[in-house]
Amino acid sequence: MDTATEHSAVPAPEGAGSRVPAQSGPSRPVSRPVSLSPSRAADFMRCPLLYRFRVIDRLPEKPSAAATRGTVVHAVLERLFDAPAAERTVPRARGMVPGAWEELLAARPELAELFAREDGSQDAEQLGKWLADAEKLVERWFTLEDPARLEPAERELVVETTLESGLLLRGIVDRLDVAPSGEVRIVDYKTGKAPAPQYRQDALFQMMFYALVVWRLRGRVPRRLQLVYLGSGDVLTYDPVEAELLAVERKLRALWDAIMLATETGDWRPRPTKLCGWCDHQAVCPEFGGTPPPYPLAVEAQGRMDAV
Repeated sequence: MDTATEHSAVPAPEGAGSRVPAQSGPSRPVSRPVSLSPSRAADFMRCPLLYRFRVIDRLPEKPSAAATRGTVVHAVLERLFDAPAAERTVPRARGMVPGAWEELLAARPELAELFAREDGSQDAEQLGKWLADAEKLVERWFTLEDPARLEPAERELVVETTLESGLLLRGIVDRLDVAPSGEVRIVDYKTGKAPAPQYRQDALFQMMFYALVVWRLRGRVPRRLQLVYLGSGDVLTYDPVEAELLAVERKLRALWDAIMLATETGDWRPRPTKLCGWCDHQAVCPEFGGTPPPYPLAVEAQGRMDAV
């Protein structure tokens, strides 16, 4: 996420700290929403029914090669900073890609299916090309930032805060840089291409979410938000102000109220968009002639939706 990010893959339960794609197979136990992350907030704004399928029903989704590659690239960019500054080189970073893949595969053996032939054997050529593409993304990062001159304060930082309204916000910040003056920069890596200008607000929403949480935790508005797009070689920056973060907070409270209302009434309506063609849940979506599974939670406020 997480605007969906290429490395977000299959969503984990709210508040989970892992970026490893979730396993396919039987859906996990259902639960009521307890917190809000940038990815799930984006899901609800895109399609309330999609939010239900992911957060409440927790229906399985197939991992994709692109999303899995993003997970591998993120692992490399995080761990490269374990090395001394002088050793943060392109060859070292590229050389870390196969190991990051093997570690991910050990945690999620089902990912081997991404590079399997029909007879079940591994397609070494396809896997090799996929790894090479991941290495190219890692190498491109060096043209956008110089890791030898960076000393992140935090990497893959799980942040959470509870607003005065009681809403729990959670997220994972790729990198947090803190200047000697105390100014904070939030950095997020994207393994896809930078969006067209008219669609950049979606990506910025995720960063403003992070900025709000960090502000509430540290008492200081982040100086800069930075999106690093490895797919296209673009770096987008934005400097937020307090009034904007307060507006984001109001938006999130309203969004949570809508999620709670849908949870209580069981009224999760699909919102068709061009992105529906890539959705894994078409078979159970009314927009495609499907029927959602029975609502797994008790309906606590029948008729309340009609009264709104």
